[in-house]
Amino acid sequence: MDRLKEKFAEKALPLASEIKAMVKEHGHIELGTYTIDQVYGGMKGMIGMVTETSKLDPEEGIRFRGYSIPELRALLPRGSGGENLPEGIFYLLLTGDLPTEEDAREVSNAWARRSHVPKHVFDMLDMLPKGTHPMTQFSLAILAMQTESNFAAAYRKGINKKDYWDPMFEDVMNCIARLPRIAAYIYRRTYKDGEHIEPDPKLDWGANFAHMLGFDDDGMKALMRLYLTIHVDHEGGNVSAHFSFGRNEWFSRPSTWISESGSRSLD
Repeated sequence: MDRLKEKFAEKALPLASEIKAMVKEHGHIELGTYTIDQVYGGMKGMIGMVTETSKLDPEEGIRFRGYSIPELRALLPRGSGGENLPEGIFYLLLTGDLPTEEDAREVSNAWARRSHVPKHVFDMLDMLPKGTHPMTQFSLAILAMQTESNFAAAYRKGINKKDYWDPMFEDVMNCIARLPRIAAYIYRRTYKDGEHIEPDPKLDWGANFAHMLGFDDDGMKALMRLYLTIHVDHEGGNVSAHFSFGRNEWFSRPSTWISESGSRSLD
């Protein structure tokens, strides 16, 4: 078991037992009542799920595992170009602990090892009309990787429900590792006449994505790290409202990256 998985198990398994016991003892307690206005208004003010990874406060803004965005910008490991590595905030969300430089690099290396996309996924994409919407291609590619699912294999063998987390951890790590390769392939297929760029195993997750898209200057690599970092909990408990609030906070300063090939600015 790798260090990240071991750390996750150390944190998550006792918490799962604690939650199970709490639900068994207190599951009958009502959390409140809701109005028709709230239901039709997109669940505003309604408790829809419990999430510990982040919280969106109307006064304080977003906190990831209790840390504000200015705190995270100072505390999380950075890549070349000065932007925080998405691997670092992923580690924080998964474990609840701030990562060291070594922790972030271990996540980056783990994703690099897991990043191989099966050939049949590319074959399937190449069979689609080029005008197929990129998100349709992306969804189909993810579904096509089900053939590699550790969870599906374990489920067929009758894995105990309490052990579901183990193959799911593997599947999630594999999926995250492969998504940049798939997204870049679809982008180059759709907009660059299928002139694909092979991944560079020496680069971190965000920088490699920029590279495969066709942007090799340090400014774009830094921008990609920033973009992936602010999306890190986009589909967590706070969904799109979370991202909008977070984007404004993270972009609250002038952000310009200058490289040998020119400059790009968010302003």
